Amino acid sequence: MMKRRLGSDGPEIGAIALGCMSFGGFYGPTDEATSHRALDAAWDNGITHLDTANIYGMGVSEEFIGAYLRRHPGRFTIATKAGNTRDAQRRFNNSPEHLRESLEASLRRLGVDHVELFYLHRREQALPIEGVMETMVRFKEEGKIGGIGLSEVSPGTLRRAATVHPIMAVQSEYSLWTRLPDLGLLNACAVLGAAFVAF
Repeated sequence: MMKRRLGSDGPEIGAIALGCMSFGGFYGPTDEATSHRALDAAWDNGITHLDTANIYGMGVSEEFIGAYLRRHPGRFTIATKAGNTRDAQRRFNNSPEHLRESLEASLRRLGVDHVELFYLHRREQALPIEGVMETMVRFKEEGKIGGIGLSEVSPGTLRRAATVHPIMAVQSEYSLWTRLPDLGLLNACAVLGAAFVAF
């Protein structure tokens, strides 16, 4: 499979990654054995990067991946996310306390001491992105994450965030349904050296 680099100095990964939201039952019932067969098939086809999040099955996706990695350590690079909540209000929480608690819980479920990429899943508009970035930078300095990602942000938010620290990747929908990234986000990623990760 062709390779792509995450950011200007991140790891090289397969050009196609595997999104693991379905492991958490989002599209219907699943189980660990089925998820592990999907991971085997992904590896056999040259996929080396997995994308998950703490809210995919409320941790189930990460638990299934963690169980797989215990048998196949180092096989995949991992991206996970935090900043969404699944409480009654379905709100965003970018506070330092919430992001740290979420990251630590993700690492425990995955059975690793760091992930290659940690995304802010959604931006909480009430908090300046520069302050949120300072929290993310601390995680990187502590060795818990390899790079900082942003999910579903505007070009302006990306540019502001990049004044604090380089962004490894920006994830956004780019499909037959929407071409919104053409309106500036793709260009901003190219200028700033951030990988654009389409779903």
